[in-house]
Amino acid sequence: MSAGSVAVVVPTDIGVPSWDLYELSIPCTVFGKRQPDLADPWYDLRLCGTADQPAVAGGSTGLELRTSYGLDDLVGADTVIVPSVPDPCVEDGRPLPADLIDALRRAYDAGARMVSLCTGAFALAEAGLLDGRRATAHWMHTAQLAERYPKVQVDDSVLYVDDGDVLTSAGLTAGLDLCLHLVRRDLGAHVANQLARRMVVPAHRPGGQAQFIDLSVPVADDQGLGPVLEWARAHLDQPLSVEDLARRAAMSPRTFYRRLQAATGTTPLQWLLNQRLGRAQSLLEATDLPIDKIGELSGLGTANNLRHHFVKQVGVSPGEYRRAFPRAVPGRGPR
Repeated sequence: MSAGSVAVVVPTDIGVPSWDLYELSIPCTVFGKRQPDLADPWYDLRLCGTADQPAVAGGSTGLELRTSYGLDDLVGADTVIVPSVPDPCVEDGRPLPADLIDALRRAYDAGARMVSLCTGAFALAEAGLLDGRRATAHWMHTAQLAERYPKVQVDDSVLYVDDGDVLTSAGLTAGLDLCLHLVRRDLGAHVANQLARRMVVPAHRPGGQAQFIDLSVPVADDQGLGPVLEWARAHLDQPLSVEDLARRAAMSPRTFYRRLQAATGTTPLQWLLNQRLGRAQSLLEATDLPIDKIGELSGLGTANNLRHHFVKQVGVSPGEYRRAFPRAVPGRGPR
């Protein structure tokens, strides 16, 4: 596993409005601060401006963005991130700088992993990097993305899409989900979980989770969801049904189903499956336990059942997934 270099595009010549600074700050926060106790070396972050002169962000904010790197520095980076593009390029069809599009193409041809957050997908699409691929952006802009780039398979219902060497996310917090997903891919679940804890954010939200849901979290503990979901996470090795969880939450199964779907954007059974798969991933990364034992501890049952769900949801077998991470210390992990 390796962190590598991350180049972040800062459109200094066309301006970064103040409301887009959030997306820009996400990769800076995740990849820019060294975490030697988690991984050493950490990522090498480069902020690459699209012009020599800084631009004022947001017009009246008085904030100037100055970068030490230019577009040529995108080429050779292991990962290239486009956090967003200015509103006129999305709403009014204002052309993106030709040299930016060319630099993105050259970076991809050189082997970089290409990533967009929010409206950054418009830049990857303009470069032709999303043609024939499934991709997403903020749900407010996905219709424009699909209309302008018909070769892109736009999915407006997910937090992020991992298509291997090209990844796209919805806006705002979904960009943080995707960046933590990259850390998980590069450095493993333990590092990503510890980093998320330091940032006081959820360690992992599956990319397929809905962008827009009625409630992102239960509004109060008296709804009974928070405690019962924490209890379920601690008992994933046991058979759990919707009826079991509803009973523990002192609700009818129908009420529990409705409230959990409103709170998480997914059904109770899918939520349980996601939690079990996350548990299995952590065990595959951090232990040398046999596949059948991991199936047992994650609540997925037999090794064959684990493989079935793993291939369907993750895209590779448990063995292939484990080989992407260093061998665990023999005997390490729960027994």
